[in-house]
Amino acid sequence: MIQIDHVTLRELRIPLVSPFTTSFSTQTARTLVAVEVAARVNGAEVTGWGECGALAEPVYSEEYAAGAMDVTERFLLPRLAAAQRDGALTAETVGAHLEAVVGHRMAKAALEAAVLDAQLKAAGTSFATYLGATRDRVPSGVSVGIQDSIPALLDVVRRYVDEGYQRVKLKIQPGWDIEPVRAVREAHPDVPLQVDANAAYTLVDAALLRRLDAFDLLLIEQPLAEDDIRQHAELARLMSTPMCLDESVVSAASAADAIALGAAAVINIKPSRVGGYLESVRIHDLARAHGTAVWCGGMLETGLARGANAALAALPGFTLPGDISGSARFYERDLTTPFAIEDGHIAVPTFPGLCEQPNADALVEFEVGSRVVRLA
Repeated sequence: MIQIDHVTLRELRIPLVSPFTTSFSTQTARTLVAVEVAARVNGAEVTGWGECGALAEPVYSEEYAAGAMDVTERFLLPRLAAAQRDGALTAETVGAHLEAVVGHRMAKAALEAAVLDAQLKAAGTSFATYLGATRDRVPSGVSVGIQDSIPALLDVVRRYVDEGYQRVKLKIQPGWDIEPVRAVREAHPDVPLQVDANAAYTLVDAALLRRLDAFDLLLIEQPLAEDDIRQHAELARLMSTPMCLDESVVSAASAADAIALGAAAVINIKPSRVGGYLESVRIHDLARAHGTAVWCGGMLETGLARGANAALAALPGFTLPGDISGSARFYERDLTTPFAIEDGHIAVPTFPGLCEQPNADALVEFEVGSRVVRLA
């Protein structure tokens, strides 16, 4: 059992090394909520950390950073406090205790991660060992945002290929799709390549999207609206490029529906989007049982979550390179020891817990607000 004394919610704003543009936003900095849990586990005082994937604005999902802080303080933490008083709180039960709150999966995921981090640190157990990871390193892919021009795109892709990234993902949107993809494929005929539309198209665009079949892509990710699993299934029947779902899969239940309907030959598992690492494992297990490929997506994570993503991606069902790039891809200064690409791979961490203790100076530098909530 874990006994939480207090939780500190920190809003951080960390500059990106370069703007990252998708079909729904352009980010020049990463706004995130870091959850710090001060607790006792079997008599030992420990601190656990979790990172919320919500952006500054509700453009990727309905969640946003300030809202995540609010719902955590007002609704999630009181439920954990009640479970704690009943002597029923462990990391594995956090999800069940928070289930009555509808949605807010990213906020829930950060809180579960912080509790699990504290629990594993107290036990001296790495996250990879806890999960049953089968590899000590995972292939690293990189996500390339929409650029100002095709020559600029080719320059960015060339640099990442030269750095050894094992797969390149291109963001696309109407007006930035066929010709950029064609240019990258012609410049790099042997590089594993995929595209991500972030729900920018409709089924009316099927004829256009079918033109992407000519470029030997690993997959096309979330071309249609997040609530349109049926139409993704229709589009999948029209294209030879494998269909991958991202925003549409928010739980193991929605993953099961997508697989059954033929809407997902591949699933992008983002732990924050689906409510946490434990739900991510359930989706992994379900997909593996159905022969559906999965890979680990990213939300521009800092070192508070990047290593945990690598540990998750070391499970046997993760057969495609994920968006687990080196820290330098996004940040000049990370919150923890930076993660580096070696021979196109990221090493799976062996330290206890999900992450290292963040650098105190970095927290001070990037913090724009904080709240302390006492549970005991």
